[in-house]
Amino acid sequence: MDEALVRSLTPAVLAILVRRGADFAAAEDAVQDALVEAVRVWPDDPPRDPKGWLVTVAWRRFLDATRADTARRRREDRVDEEPASGPASGADDTLQLYFLCAHPSLTASSAVALTLRAVGGLTTRQIAQAYLVPEATMAQRVSRAKRTVSGVRFDRPGDVATVLRVLYLVFNEGYSGDVDLSAEAVRLTRQLAAVIDHPEVAGLLALMLLHHARRAARTAPDGSLVPLAEQDRGRWDTGAIAEGVEILQTALARGRLGEFQAQAAIAALHADAPTAEETDWAQIVEWYDELAALTDSPVVRLNRAVAIGEADGPRAGLAALAALDDTLPRYTAVAAYLHERDGDLATAARLYAQAAPKAPNLAERDHLTRQAARLNTRRER
Repeated sequence: MDEALVRSLTPAVLAILVRRGADFAAAEDAVQDALVEAVRVWPDDPPRDPKGWLVTVAWRRFLDATRADTARRRREDRVDEEPASGPASGADDTLQLYFLCAHPSLTASSAVALTLRAVGGLTTRQIAQAYLVPEATMAQRVSRAKRTVSGVRFDRPGDVATVLRVLYLVFNEGYSGDVDLSAEAVRLTRQLAAVIDHPEVAGLLALMLLHHARRAARTAPDGSLVPLAEQDRGRWDTGAIAEGVEILQTALARGRLGEFQAQAAIAALHADAPTAEETDWAQIVEWYDELAALTDSPVVRLNRAVAIGEADGPRAGLAALAALDDTLPRYTAVAAYLHERDGDLATAARLYAQAAPKAPNLAERDHLTRQAARLNTRRER
């Protein structure tokens, strides 16, 4: 069975069930049952219309479940609404489902967590890492969100800001490993930008395009990570960069700066530099100052410390880093990098080795391990 196809169809099937009156939790259970059935049936009898097949089976599973509920008589009226067999609508429901999950009855953080888990396909651990909270805390948050919307009709879509946050986090997770997930986030953000004229929507699209343009250069043939400074810039997608910069410039001209526009401006400065050595780090620091004022994010301040280290020297970067919480994700890796730039190879090697087990993914862990080994080899010579 084509797992990528199933993953791409799942949000649309879920959206159809919700629109037909299924509460979110029941719809999600029904879709999961349909996917299990697909795993069993499709290898020997693949359907001509996979989406239509999933909709039909999921709806029947939903009806079976509701008939067994105490509200059986009230819900049995929906039997006549069972979709007819045959090709399902080709309309893309995924973006609509993002809005439906950003329900007014949920807080913004709960709506984001629920959408990432149910629609974005992220694990609870991935969501917890994105929010800098323990996995158990995030599991409780997702469970509470499901209970809150259980039995609620999804007829009042949520706000754009929540949907943007979800798309941003989905893209970040995809950018860290699953390229298809990033491409899906770009596609949905394009759709959103086509129907909503807002500078932050444009800013997010520009940010995604500028980062996604580097995807071919981010890994070596053996799958290892290639740091930005070492990437072959000839492999960057110049068309995506040009589009991203144009979208960003139009958004910035409107004078309504937001965090996604500020992040895109930083990405544009990296993309504009012919070589790593020609990067305008002083201007990047200024944009990080703007971004920190907008978000007050500790992760932004961590990245700002790196930029200061490049603009004003590694000791200035270490001074900025010292003001931050050393339990932040990637704090130790940043400290290792700045100590290496300052010539303290022993400390840098030790910190790289300490940072490796804390890495959020295997590729980054292997990269940090290799960095530690490289410096230890240099010291032994």
